[in-house]
Amino acid sequence: MKKRIFMAMHYLEIGGAETSLIGLLHSFDYSRYEVDLFLYAHRGELMRYIPKEVNLLPEERKYAQLEIPIVDVLKQGSFDIALGRLWGKYKYARYVRKNQVTECSGIFQYIQDAVMPFLPSLKKYGTYDLAISFLTPHRIVLDKVSAKKKIAWIHTDYSTIQVNVEKELPVWSQYDYIASISDEVTKAFLKPFPSLKDKIILIENILSKDLILKRAAEEKISFPKENGQINFLSIGRFSYAKNFDNVPDICKRIREQGLNVYWHIIGYGGDEALIRQKIAEAGMQEYVLLLGKKENPYPYIKTCDFYIQPSRYEGKSVTVREAQLLGKLVIITDYPTAKSQIIHGKDGFIVPLENKLCVEGIIDFINNKIGQQQIIEYVMNHDFSNAGEVRKIENLC
Repeated sequence: MKKRIFMAMHYLEIGGAETSLIGLLHSFDYSRYEVDLFLYAHRGELMRYIPKEVNLLPEERKYAQLEIPIVDVLKQGSFDIALGRLWGKYKYARYVRKNQVTECSGIFQYIQDAVMPFLPSLKKYGTYDLAISFLTPHRIVLDKVSAKKKIAWIHTDYSTIQVNVEKELPVWSQYDYIASISDEVTKAFLKPFPSLKDKIILIENILSKDLILKRAAEEKISFPKENGQINFLSIGRFSYAKNFDNVPDICKRIREQGLNVYWHIIGYGGDEALIRQKIAEAGMQEYVLLLGKKENPYPYIKTCDFYIQPSRYEGKSVTVREAQLLGKLVIITDYPTAKSQIIHGKDGFIVPLENKLCVEGIIDFINNKIGQQQIIEYVMNHDFSNAGEVRKIENLC
C-alpha cells in the first residue's frame, strides 16, 4: 500500500519557495507514495507545472480568502474571516507598539491564529502518514490536518528578522520535525529557538533539472552583445531583502570604470517605485532595465553573462541554484547565509555588500577569465538539483 503525504502551500505564484516545492513534487517516487497537495488559493504561474501524479485537492473558499484584500472577503460574505484578519492585525500592531519592533516575522502568525476557528477542517481527507507545511505560518497543518507525523519548513534567515518567540515557539514545538534548507539557516533559527535543536533536519532545496532545461529552451531570448556589452541578470521580488534599490548606484560605478554593463532585473513588488527613483537619481535609465514579472525566467538566465544576487539577506536562493544548473557564472553579495550558498571561487563568487567594495569585487571577477573558466567547468559537471534530498522526506513516513 502506498504511503500518503499531505502538502500545504499558500499558492504557486513565482517565488523561491514555490519553485522549490515544484522541484520537490517532481522528485517523489509515485509508485510508492500518494501525494495530496492543498493550496490555500489555486493561483499562480507555476500551477501548470504540478506533476500529473499529484492529487490537487479542491480549493476551500475560506482558505483562499486569507491573502486577498479584506474588502473582497467582505464582498464574498465571509465576515468571520474578515473580522478575524482585522483582529489579528490589531493584536500584531499592539505587539509591535509595545515591544518597539520593526521587521518581525509574527504578523501572519497573529492573523492565522485569529482566523483558525473559522477555517474548515481538512481531516475529511483521512489520516496521512506525513503532513508537510511548506511555508510559514504553520498553524493550519498543525490544527486542521490529521497525520501520524508532521514537518514544518524554514525558508527564512532568522538572523535578519525580529521574532516573537512567545507566539511562534508553541507552534514549532508541536511539529515532529523541522526542515531547514541550509546549515546557516539552522544556526540562525536556533538562536531564538534553541530548544528545537533535536527536531531539525537538513533538507536542501530540490530542483527539477529536466523541467528547468525544458523551460529554458521554450523561448529564444538574446541580450545585445555589441560594443563589448556585458549583461547582468537578477531575479526576485522588489523588496528590501533583495537590495535592488542599490543596483543603480552599483551599475553606475561599474560603468564609470569603463565596462559596458547592462543590468536586467526580473521581478515585481512593493519597492518598484523606490527602485525606479534610484535608477533616475543615478541616471541609469538606459542601463538598469526592469523587465517585470516573467512566468518563465529561464531563457533570460540562459542568455545572460553573469547572474547576480545582490541581496541584503536570503534563506537560500533558489534562483542562484537554477543559474548554476544552467551553467552560468554567479555572483552573490556576502549576506549572512552566503557561504552556505556559494563556495567562493569554486562554483561562484562572493562580493562585499557595501556598494563601493561590491563594485570592486564584481570588476575583479569580470577581469578574472581563468577563474571564470574554472567555475564554468565546475558548474557544468556538478548536479545542483539535490534530487536525492527527497529520500529524507520519504524516510519519515
